[in-house]
Amino acid sequence: MTDILQDDDARIARAAILLRDGALVAFGTETVYGLGADATNPTAVAGIFAAKQRPHFNPLICHYASAEAAFRHVVANEQALALSATLWPGPLTLVLPRAPGCPVALLTGAGLDTLAVRVPAHPVTLALLRAAGRPIAAPSANRSGQVSPTTAAHVMQGLGGRIAAILDSGPCAVGVESTVLDLSGEQPILLRPGGATVEAIEALIGPVARGGVTPGGALRSPGMLESHYAPSLPVRLNAVAVAPEEALLAFGPPLSRAGAVFSLSPSGDPAEAAARLFEGLRVLDAEGARLGLRNIAVMPIPLTGLGLAINDRLGRAAAPRGITGA
Repeated sequence: MTDILQDDDARIARAAILLRDGALVAFGTETVYGLGADATNPTAVAGIFAAKQRPHFNPLICHYASAEAAFRHVVANEQALALSATLWPGPLTLVLPRAPGCPVALLTGAGLDTLAVRVPAHPVTLALLRAAGRPIAAPSANRSGQVSPTTAAHVMQGLGGRIAAILDSGPCAVGVESTVLDLSGEQPILLRPGGATVEAIEALIGPVARGGVTPGGALRSPGMLESHYAPSLPVRLNAVAVAPEEALLAFGPPLSRAGAVFSLSPSGDPAEAAARLFEGLRVLDAEGARLGLRNIAVMPIPLTGLGLAINDRLGRAAAPRGITGA
């Protein structure tokens, strides 16, 4: 059952408690309704992908109550400081390098070394973020591929019974998602047009590349190329046997004889496996390099539920290294 919470202080506090306890809570922003989870809790974040039936582990946007809070978790450059001073709170998301010691779960950023952050311009959302006291990961609160919701009723139609609560913040004023701007490289790149205009952005920081939008209208998003941020060691999928010179990413009871083992889920739970996927790849990559292992073998994972997203990411990690992401 999904509770509808009105936007008074007591119910905002209740929504914050649910988020801190690892539950999923939808809430309105000035753009669209978001499906929120504690961004530092990988199991809670995995729940977002399960509830949305999202087939890929795309990077999620982290929402913060202030620019100061956001910039404790990412490395802000001069462009980010200039934009945040004028356009935050507001419908602008900035992609920046993760700061050392950033507590945000790797799954939130799809295993990348960058993080997408924003400060929303909605008083109820800001009150919720302050009450939660931690970053909240929140894609749009709809099932994957469906229209983004702009009212609590829209959220209930798509996700009712799949999430703990909806904080009814009223209809969304902007009605389209935030603009996503990548500031992690030498040149700012528009990844997604949205509520903050390019003209307003360029007035503050100068020209912005439109590389995020193809002539056909498709958006370029981190992690969508065949091989993107793969481990240094080659990845071998659907392993039913393993050699001593291989590292093993296990699902269920592990195979014997591996040189190193990381268990995604001893019980074979896809949600637990999703929460531990990126950590497991990083741990085995480092352990394999230390021990001189030749590759990472991955046990089969069912192609159902979150298993689809896990296999999608593993397929990208195992792709030929001539196809790389930037």
